[in-house]
Amino acid sequence: MSRNESRLSAVKEITNAAPYTTTMTAPLKEIWASDVFGLQQMEESLSKSAFKAIKETVQTGSELELAVADVVAAAMKDWAMAKGAKFFSHIFYPMTNATAEKHDGFVVTNADGTAITEFTGSLLIKGEPDGSSFPNGSLRMTNAARGYTAWDPTSPAYIMHTANGAVLMIPSVFMSWTGEALDKKIPLLRSNAAMDSAAQKVLALMGETEIATLNSSCGAEQEYFLIDEKFANARPDLLLAGRTLFGASPAKGQEFDDHYFGAIPERVQVFMQDLEDRLYCLGIPAKTHHNEVAPGQFEIAPYFEAANVASDHQQLLMTLLKNTAKRHGFVCLLHEKPFAGINGSGKHVNWSVGNATQGNLLDPGNTPNENLNFLLFCGAVIRGVHKYGSLLRAVIASAANDHRLGANEAPPAILSVYLGDQLEKVFDNIRTGELHVPTTGGQMDIGLSQILKFDRDPGDRNRTSPFAFTGNRFEFRAVGSSQSVSGPLVAMNTMLADSLEWIAAKLETALAANGDKTAAVFTVLQELMEEHGNVVFGGDGYSSEWHTAAVEERGLKNIPTTADALPAFKTQEVIDLFANTGVFTPAELASRFEVYAEQYVLSIEVEAKLVVEMATTIIYPAAINYLSNIAATGVTLTFSPAEKVADAANAMMAAVEELSAALATEEFASTEAHMQFLATEVCSLMLKVRGAADQLEMLVDDSLWPLPKYREMLFIK
Repeated sequence: MSRNESRLSAVKEITNAAPYTTTMTAPLKEIWASDVFGLQQMEESLSKSAFKAIKETVQTGSELELAVADVVAAAMKDWAMAKGAKFFSHIFYPMTNATAEKHDGFVVTNADGTAITEFTGSLLIKGEPDGSSFPNGSLRMTNAARGYTAWDPTSPAYIMHTANGAVLMIPSVFMSWTGEALDKKIPLLRSNAAMDSAAQKVLALMGETEIATLNSSCGAEQEYFLIDEKFANARPDLLLAGRTLFGASPAKGQEFDDHYFGAIPERVQVFMQDLEDRLYCLGIPAKTHHNEVAPGQFEIAPYFEAANVASDHQQLLMTLLKNTAKRHGFVCLLHEKPFAGINGSGKHVNWSVGNATQGNLLDPGNTPNENLNFLLFCGAVIRGVHKYGSLLRAVIASAANDHRLGANEAPPAILSVYLGDQLEKVFDNIRTGELHVPTTGGQMDIGLSQILKFDRDPGDRNRTSPFAFTGNRFEFRAVGSSQSVSGPLVAMNTMLADSLEWIAAKLETALAANGDKTAAVFTVLQELMEEHGNVVFGGDGYSSEWHTAAVEERGLKNIPTTADALPAFKTQEVIDLFANTGVFTPAELASRFEVYAEQYVLSIEVEAKLVVEMATTIIYPAAINYLSNIAATGVTLTFSPAEKVADAANAMMAAVEELSAALATEEFASTEAHMQFLATEVCSLMLKVRGAADQLEMLVDDSLWPLPKYREMLFIK
């Protein structure tokens, strides 16, 4: 079957498929966390003393004795084997945004050849995968292959069921033999500890006497696309790059706003129900799902969890999205921009901090101007975003996310903070020293007696802001859909720790000079706003006026590409930030730049090679085939389509030659120079090839076009 016949056959099969129907599933209370070895399961399985010890470790991060680990390991093994597991795996998260696992059996053989099962505390605590092929950013020599995984008891173990059986998954950290962090979990745990330490100082100065361990929380809204696997399998670009490198815009896209929050297609609804049942079994609190803006695009949003657990669950969610999609004949696309001309996908990270004694410290309450703890913590965020905006841009930088940021579908590549009308007035008043009682949102009354009145929020939402306050948390809207949330969480926790340390020092001085706590807080915050208030912006972040004013008047940075963003990891300010807080050593931070830069370079080069290959071996032959068919008719037309096809085909192949020559360039003065070359020269040439190819798609006979088209992939389910 030729490629164009395969495309048309796929369209026929999908459109003629039998209707999809949902089936009744088990009640939530029966399946919730049924595959999780969490505190509830531990309480049922462990002795009282062992459970008390592990609970203390889970809730506060305190040290766990090996004897207790032995007891936990035995109970964990029995529980897992009762669910059909014969293998266990220390699951970890290398610096690639991916998930890694190595499966080991519980089996041990005796001298007489019989087999028994064994799982001790030492096996639970430490694993040893071969670390040689994971990126390490020059943290070790090529011949230094040893890597360790270590159990993270603060994130629960769980059973992963597949068609091939069940495996006990043990969330772990991953490090080199010399102890450097090679993963995304160790920095996250360190950043949370740094934030807790600094927050404890501020709260103690504020007169708090009981202060439980503080933790950051996260709820990440995950956007994704679903397309039929028959279409995806006919697109080499989707299979290898995760996005379409060619494709003319359909006559209808998202301009009618008819997909957003619309009726969910039946086939997708069946997929969502299956996915969410699997998530609930794993204790992942999927809360919301709906159609997103673009056709074929959807969103799932979980409830808030502790940042470390939320990060693990986010990685698991991405895995389950892809695996469950396969069960339903879909391919789940997590790329930030799989289709040109319509909205891409992000992962809005909702972030807050709090504890069991003071509660959510980013909740303003009814009178935010009087909530001193809130004002200090919110002020710390403002300072952190202003001082480390370049770092925040760097941690969400990727070749894929570059297609979204600043494109009037996602926040701009300028880091600013949106507070809402009420809070912005509070902090403006602090800055000027004119303290007034802020106005409330008032009551919503639309003049219909049957519609109950309700209190309106004190401020509107701002979808154009990359870092927006949304009532009791901040929403980092610029994070990409395929990225781990750990990197952004590490940056936010660490910048907050730094700002809280600054506040603690200033507050201590102010309290010594004037014992009045309220006056001391406002003295510190006034200085903070004078230095960092320029980062607060409540207007349209998409407007050209803001782009100009942000840079020229406020001194903020516009960082459009990953090539521009990643060098932030090499600045002394960022090196000092992570070293002083104990989150990254200078060597560990340098490794991140090297790994992320390599990922960027490889991503662009793979795409460019695919552009050359697909244009040469798939699209050009289709154009020649069409020209041959026209020539065979012997018909001559004015403004002949044949001339347009020939011109576009020639333009495409000329651009392919330019792109091939650019790819052959090998000598660069630095990694930074290599990235800039790809961002400017290679990406521009890829678009040049695409422009001609997409023109051909609009000219060549539809029955001869070899690649599934946008109208098919996006609208046929």
